[in-house]
Amino acid sequence: MSRLAGKKVIALVDEEFEDLELWYPVYRVREEGAEVHLAGAEKGKKYIGKYGVPAEAEYAFEELNSSDYDGILVPGGWAPDKLRRYPKVIQLVQEFHAAHKPIGQICHAGWVLISAKILDGVTVTSTPGIRDDMENAGAIWKDEPVVTDGHIVSARRPPDLPPYGKAFCDLLADSSPK
Repeated sequence: MSRLAGKKVIALVDEEFEDLELWYPVYRVREEGAEVHLAGAEKGKKYIGKYGVPAEAEYAFEELNSSDYDGILVPGGWAPDKLRRYPKVIQLVQEFHAAHKPIGQICHAGWVLISAKILDGVTVTSTPGIRDDMENAGAIWKDEPVVTDGHIVSARRPPDLPPYGKAFCDLLADSSPK
């Protein structure tokens, strides 16, 4: 499969990401031919997932320019609560949103989109634990495995990873070239 050949995606990472919610979409997008770069606060740092799986940041957030990428993936776990505190992460998400480029978020990743203030009127899903947060940010929340609204793809939790990965890849394949 190479329908995503030539596409580039950022996958954000910080401590205590949900292991499957980072790696499953990363590998799914790579299987379709896209290049995925792991980005953290520190280039070269190994971040450890909730279940002990490491992820080494290939780039620091500050090195990234949204115009060089076609999409962004935000993992769940406890990492989103940390990720949303970095002004550069918020800037990147806002720039992807303004450019209508694919944004993937699963589980607690909605916190990053909330902090970026991009959910007003957007239909999404997330872990039910942050439903109130999502709705208070103006989102229309659905209890469905995957919800796509424009360029934003959201999913609830690990059992929803197969349809989430497919939906993100479909959206990325349908997005116009950079």
